[in-house]
Amino acid sequence: MYLRANLHETEAFENKKEVNDKKKGTVTELLKHPKALLTVIGLTLGGTLAFYTYTTYMQKFLVNTVHLTKEQSTLISFVSLFIFACLQPVFGALSDRIGRRPLLLGFGILGTLFTVPLLTALSTTTSMWTAFFLIMAALIIVSGYTSINAVVKAELFPSEIRALGVGLPYALTVAIFGGTAEYIALWFKQAGTEQYFYWYITGCILFSLIVYAGMKDTKENSSLDKD
Repeated sequence: MYLRANLHETEAFENKKEVNDKKKGTVTELLKHPKALLTVIGLTLGGTLAFYTYTTYMQKFLVNTVHLTKEQSTLISFVSLFIFACLQPVFGALSDRIGRRPLLLGFGILGTLFTVPLLTALSTTTSMWTAFFLIMAALIIVSGYTSINAVVKAELFPSEIRALGVGLPYALTVAIFGGTAEYIALWFKQAGTEQYFYWYITGCILFSLIVYAGMKDTKENSSLDKD
C-alpha cells in the first residue's frame, strides 16, 4: 500500500494525460491493438512455462525424479533461486545496452536446444552438485526472458492501454501455461512418459522463439509515447 501510494507515474503517461483521460483502458480499446495483444501471449508462453518448471516444480522434481532428500532439494532450490534473483538486474542492465530482442532470442534459442538435454541429465544424476549446476544453467538461460519480460510487454502498448494490455493477456497465459506446469509434469510422470514433458516445454519455447524472431526490439520501437 505504501509503494502504490507513493509511486510516481511514468513520464510517458504524464505527457499524454489529456489523451489518456479521453481513451480509457477498456477491453474495447485493447482490442484495437491485436498484434501487441497476441505478441504478449506468444512471448510469455514459453518463458512462463520454463520459469515455473525450474522454480515452482523443481523441488518436487528433485525429490521424485532425481531422488534427492527434501533437505537437499530445498537447499538447492534456495541457493539457485537466490543467485537467479541477483542475476535479474544484471541481465536487465545488459538489455539496456544491447536491446531486449537479443536477450529474448538468446533465451528462445538456448531454451529450445538445451531444455531436453538439461532435464534429461538432471533426471539421471545422483550428485547434488551436478543437480545444482544444471539448474543454474537452466535459470541463466531463463533469465533472458524473466529479467525483461515486464518492460517488453509495457513497451508494446501506448500508455493509455498499457496496464490492461500487459495485465490481461499476461495473466491468462501465465495461468494456463505456467500455472499448469506442475500438474502436466506430474501427469506425464504418472503415465511413465516424463520425457514428454521436456519436449512440451521445448515446443512452447520454440513457439515463443518464432514470436521473438518476428518482433521489433521494443527498446528502439516503444509504443509508450505513440498516439
